[in-house]
Parts: sequence; C-alpha cells; structure tokens
Amino acid sequence: MSSLLIKNAEIVTMNEKEEILHGDIYIEDNRIKQIGPGLDRQADVIIDAKNKTIIPGFIQTHIHLCQTLFRGQADDLQLMDWLRQKIWPLEASHDEESIYYSALLGTGELIQSGTTSIVDMETVNHTDYAFQAIAKSGIRAMSGKVMMDKGSDVPGPLRESTSSSLQQSADLLEKWHGRENGRIQYAFCPRFVVSCTEKLLTEVRELSRRHGAFVHTHAAENRGEIAIVQKETGMRNIVYLDHIGLANEKLILAHCVWLDDEEKSIIKKRKVKVSHCPGSNLKLSSGIAEVPQMLEQGISLSLGADGAPCNNNLDMLNEMRLAALIQKPVHGPTSMNAKTVFKMATIGGARAAGMEHEIGSLEAGKKADMAILNLNDFHMYPSFGTDTISRIVYSATRADVETVIIDGNIIMDNRKLITMDKQTVLQESNKCIRRLLKRSEGIFL
Repeated sequence: MSSLLIKNAEIVTMNEKEEILHGDIYIEDNRIKQIGPGLDRQADVIIDAKNKTIIPGFIQTHIHLCQTLFRGQADDLQLMDWLRQKIWPLEASHDEESIYYSALLGTGELIQSGTTSIVDMETVNHTDYAFQAIAKSGIRAMSGKVMMDKGSDVPGPLRESTSSSLQQSADLLEKWHGRENGRIQYAFCPRFVVSCTEKLLTEVRELSRRHGAFVHTHAAENRGEIAIVQKETGMRNIVYLDHIGLANEKLILAHCVWLDDEEKSIIKKRKVKVSHCPGSNLKLSSGIAEVPQMLEQGISLSLGADGAPCNNNLDMLNEMRLAALIQKPVHGPTSMNAKTVFKMATIGGARAAGMEHEIGSLEAGKKADMAILNLNDFHMYPSFGTDTISRIVYSATRADVETVIIDGNIIMDNRKLITMDKQTVLQESNKCIRRLLKRSEGIFL
C-alpha cells in the first residue's frame, strides 16, 4: 500500500457545498482517505503545497487522440470539407506507430494542462495502439474505435463492413474495458449519423445495453451535416437517434450546436449528455451552442477540446475561458460565470461519464485525480480579495499546472512528465506526420 500526503494547500473541493478549504489531503493507493487542516499522518511521499491550489483534475468529454498528429494540417475549413479534404485522408494513412505516438502526444499535452480524464474517439484502424499509449500515459480514459460503414466519399481504408466494425469494437471492449485498475473504459463510437447505417447504430444500441457501455458520437455540429441527415432519414439528428433507441443516459453527444426545441426536449427527457466544444466550434465556423438555455433546462453539459486539427490545443483552461466569454455578448455578462464553466470542467464531466461518485470533486472516498496549481505569477496578481475559481477560469494558463496526480499516482511532478519521455514523443511525432502526409497524397475521395 502506497500513501501520499499533500500539505498546506488551498483546496477547491467542488463537493456539494462547493467548499474551498485550507489544509491537507491524505491519499492511500488510489483514493482520497482524508481532507482537513493539520492532518497528522505519515506517508511514503509528502508534498508541501504551501501557497498553492489543488483542484479536481479536469475531465474532457470529447477528444480525438488519433488526430493530435494533424495539428496545423487542416486550418480554415468548415466541417465537411475539413473531413473530406484533410482529416479522413490523414486518418486513412495512419499506421500502428503513428496512432501510438499521436495518442502519447495528445495525452502528454492534456496532462500538462491539468486534464486527468478524457472521453476519446479514435479512428477506424489500429485502436489497440491508442489504448497502449493511454495505458502508458497514466491518464484516465473512456475510448473506442470509430465506426464508419457508410459513405461514398469515405476513403477506402476507413470504409468498413457493418459486421467487421461491430466485431472489432466488441473485441476491443473485451480486451481493454476495466484495464489498469479500472482506469480504462470502453465506449462504442459511431462517428456520426452521416457515416453510419441504421443497422450499425441499432446493433450499437444493443451492444451498449448488453455491456452497460457508453456510446460516444457527434451530432448537430454543422448545418450542412444536419441537412444530409434530414435528406437521408427525414429527421433531425436527435430525433433520429431517439427514433432508433440510442437516446438515453449512456449517450454522450459532442457539439449539439444546432438543436431545435424538440431535440432539446428529447435530450433532457432521455438524460443524454452533451459535450460542449467551444474552441472547435469557433475554428470550424460551426456556430455557438445555446449553452445557457440548455443549462436552464437542466441538460447535462460538460466540456471538451475536440481534436488538435480543429482547435490546435487541448487545454481545458482555454476551453473554460472560451465557454464563458463567447456567450456574454449575446446573453449578458452573467450568462456564463466562472463557477458554471468550472463545474462543467470537473463534476460535470464526471457526470457525463457516469463517474460522479468516483471523480470530479475532492472528497474522502473518491479516486485521487487532481492537479496542483501555482498561481503566483504576474498574470495571476493581485490575488488579495479575488475569487479563486474566477482567477483559474479567466487568468490561469497551462504553465500554472505544476503537479498532476491520477489514480493516486504522480504523473507530472514540477512540470516533468513521469510516464513518458517528452523528447522521444516530439521527435517520433514529427517522423510520423511526415510519413502520413506523403501517404495521404495518394488517397482520393
């Protein structure tokens, strides 16, 4: 049994009372055992966090680790052109090594900016190697291979049969779900209605029910995408997903920028989870989701950076700031305050992944997933008389994240990643993208 004691910190708990305490956190193995002032405990490792702030690790509910290598390769395009011209050819060019280093590159960036848990969607092929990278990195993840069995404009290497897509997904769940002391979970990931047959989606529904697994997909991100779905099904995205029985508490929908009142009502009634991705929605010119209205209606909302080629960074601090600011010109200065978006980034993400009893707040009995921030720098001062959560949301940067603990393990210590060699990942990432760019030149849509 290993133990860790963090002393003398400001602790942003995000518990039911939303308490901010000053004191210590005692951890045994992977769980928080005690929180309070002046804990008299012995521990294998002691961290003095005087003048520092501990927060629950950020939980991002929509990420594409397989796309991290494509950062800067698909700028200034709308969604469907972005997919057809750049992302699908690049994904089709992936090999085992490139998937592995793309996932390591992404997890390294996520951890360095305080994210401890993700809901991830991979590509069609080589997903086992993404899971290997996830396991090595130490991050907590719910992930799955993307499923695509429809679309004449989908490159050949991404176009799979329905039966193959289902079998490979089931095999990956069997191998990876619950691995690493439960740190890794599997989710079924049909890409979106545009690229999935109804047979695939209904079989995913049954697999989800059988295994109690989540389903993670995109919906209502772009008006062009919605038009395609309406033409093919006669229904809007959420109405169609509800029609085939996929709309339930195990469904995580990324984006939901363009919802009508009927779709919002279905999402609320069926307890569907929505992942808001402000940075991606802005960069792809998809639009601005009606987040204040969804929150007023009691819809479960969390945050995600999406992928590096549609955002260019995976930093939750950046997403929180954007989520707060983009609503204010339309809905007023109080429409999205700092505490609201901080909740979305922590306990809101935990609820989306069905883990609110395990992560998302700092409480005795919960998993030890947290970040230690050093908020003592020019851009964070003056600190006197200011609100801690407001300082984090509006002023903090990834450079302020000093230490990251996941499942009770120190994954980053004083800005140094413990689980991977940074220079190796950077060097191999450049080698891989050079190879993929050359290979993708021969893939025509």
